[in-house]
Amino acid sequence: MAFKIASSPHVRKELQTSAVMQRVILAVLPGLAAQCYFFGWGSFIQVLLALATALACEALVLKLRNRPVADTLKDQSAVLTAILLGVAIPPLAPWYLVVIGTLFAIIIVKQLYGGLGQNLFNPAMAAYVLLLISFPALMTVWAAPASLADKSAGVMDALQVIFGGVGAIDYAMGIDGVTMATPLDTLKTDLSMGLTASESLQKPLFGGGSTGEGWFWVNLAYLAGGMFLLATKTIRWHISTGFLGALFVCSLFGFGVSPDTHASPVMQLFSGATMLAAFFIATDPVTAATSPRGRLLFGALIGVLVYVIRTFGGYPDGVAFAVLLANLCAPLIDYYIKPRAYGHRGSL
Repeated sequence: MAFKIASSPHVRKELQTSAVMQRVILAVLPGLAAQCYFFGWGSFIQVLLALATALACEALVLKLRNRPVADTLKDQSAVLTAILLGVAIPPLAPWYLVVIGTLFAIIIVKQLYGGLGQNLFNPAMAAYVLLLISFPALMTVWAAPASLADKSAGVMDALQVIFGGVGAIDYAMGIDGVTMATPLDTLKTDLSMGLTASESLQKPLFGGGSTGEGWFWVNLAYLAGGMFLLATKTIRWHISTGFLGALFVCSLFGFGVSPDTHASPVMQLFSGATMLAAFFIATDPVTAATSPRGRLLFGALIGVLVYVIRTFGGYPDGVAFAVLLANLCAPLIDYYIKPRAYGHRGSL
């Protein structure tokens, strides 16, 4: 009798770090393209600035630490951090914001703790919070959707605004025609002024919908990229499902209790950085919980925190703060929710 010899079912070939990063970078491109389509070329320019800064900082620190520069840069983790920070920053923010943020993400948050796999916090979100606290006015003004802008912002207009400052904005097309608050910020401000949610949604910024002009399609593009990552098993489903499920349940309850003072579940899921966070930020394996149940709890914690900050906090989105708070809780989650050892019925 002939026997076929094969490896055990629990032995599998793992993807190299560079291959994982390449897939994630590929998956984020539809979202970046959607942002450029609806909000102009500013996001693409911010990503390029972040990429140049990230690679230069990574190479410099590796050189100072006497580590191999070329081999480390090939893992493309710095590239992914730069892209995630670049798409999160307002498209027409001054150039120095993305440079400062990328410097902080690579040098302080990542390399100061020992490099890839040693950082406690998500580098892109830690840098975003730094910028949000340090430059609140510049970080809360987003580019106007192309359909609402007085003039479509081309590449040269975006370059003038990003590298020229306020004077360039006035010169190019007027600040009111190119920038405005995000839909989440607009709704939050209107509710604080006594308007109902339905009255706020009548503004042109929302385009007759409930997510804001262009924001639904941007989030849908990131959702499509997330589905690609799940289909290729680049990421696991636990964190994304926990995050989106918890956010949906909380928003459904709040909207059901008081629809005049709470955003609808659709707006919560398809506005701001929801889908970007659910599939590209919260799923960072270094700063998340490790066991399947732990990852579900980790994602649910982020979803609850996002809802609480958006509804009761002082910031309209809250994704970055929620992710960092969950990063702090990841070791505690791993301590109490340990993976089951092979051959044992209960948890250890």
